[in-house]
Amino acid sequence: MLSFLPLRRLWRVPAFLVHGSRIERQLERSPGLIGYSFKARLLVRHFWTLSVWVDDASLQAFVNAPPHRDMMQALVPHMGPTRFVRWTVRGVDVPVGWEEALDR
Repeated sequence: MLSFLPLRRLWRVPAFLVHGSRIERQLERSPGLIGYSFKARLLVRHFWTLSVWVDDASLQAFVNAPPHRDMMQALVPHMGPTRFVRWTVRGVDVPVGWEEALDR
């Protein structure tokens, strides 16, 4: 799954990064996660996440649990139009590269 997360205001970037570090710890202990990556363009307030999960149920469990759930509640009002892209990859195609993901 690829997500695009734009912030509306530069002054929200520190809060986004604090929440992001909490979510990284959550990812490290999330069942079903195969791998993840994070990309940021701080000055233009654009952030991307790229993650590979064994199934949709594992991804949904992660999204609906704290701290991810808490971040969504806190920052959604401060986000521009977000975008999420999901697709299926074969095991031999992991890891998924940023170029391929952004092309989607």
